[in-house]
Amino acid sequence: MAETLIIADLHLARPEPLTLALLDTFLERAQEAEAVYILGDLFDYWIGDDQPLDPAMVERLERFATLTAPVYFQPGNRDFLVGRELLARLGATQRPDQIVLEHGGRRWLLTHGDELCIDDAAYQAMRAQLRDPAFVRDFLSRSLAERIAIAEDLRQKSKTASSSKPEDIMDVNAAAVDEILERTGCDGLIHGHTHRPAIHRLDDGKPRVVTGDWGESGWLVSLAGDGLTLERFTPEGSEGVASWPPGREAGA
Repeated sequence: MAETLIIADLHLARPEPLTLALLDTFLERAQEAEAVYILGDLFDYWIGDDQPLDPAMVERLERFATLTAPVYFQPGNRDFLVGRELLARLGATQRPDQIVLEHGGRRWLLTHGDELCIDDAAYQAMRAQLRDPAFVRDFLSRSLAERIAIAEDLRQKSKTASSSKPEDIMDVNAAAVDEILERTGCDGLIHGHTHRPAIHRLDDGKPRVVTGDWGESGWLVSLAGDGLTLERFTPEGSEGVASWPPGREAGA
């Protein structure tokens, strides 16, 4: 059965051997997919389409464009400056921050997820500032070296700030999740950003599916039939971590 594959939070930076092997593994799996969705933070940061990339990384990224399945890219907090040149390399169509995917008779809301972390007021203020059109214009007008330095500085400040914040405020807000699902008429939510892979059952019984961030292993969500599976994988194999509806086997 053809599947739709969803990934997020790869945080690509240096072309480490394991990173490249995980990309190879995913791209092989995606050869048989009916669609591929990237829900943001494909890169650790993206400061414009003139950002230098290692040739080995470029080769993998351009392999997305060879897939027979359509590829869709949704911006994350690290790579909302992705432009037409990189999208062309990926063979991807950019999608807005929130999209509804109808699959198997269900309506799934797809989003990176950071806009739902509304309890973290400091983060939301920074998010609004970084996405302000005037800020973006000024940032992109700077030299490549300046932009890299700014991105590295923001990355370090983010790490420092996150280490001192309570865990709960960095997660999505339950009321915000309920509101957006009701407003969009969706049967469930799939998002990334929080790096807490799981399938949560909401109070009304709907699922909130969180993809994982790539590191020692990769993570994906497979939509097949009227359900889905959250999987962790390595070059050696994959493991179904959770499924929806509960008890559903991977690929069923």
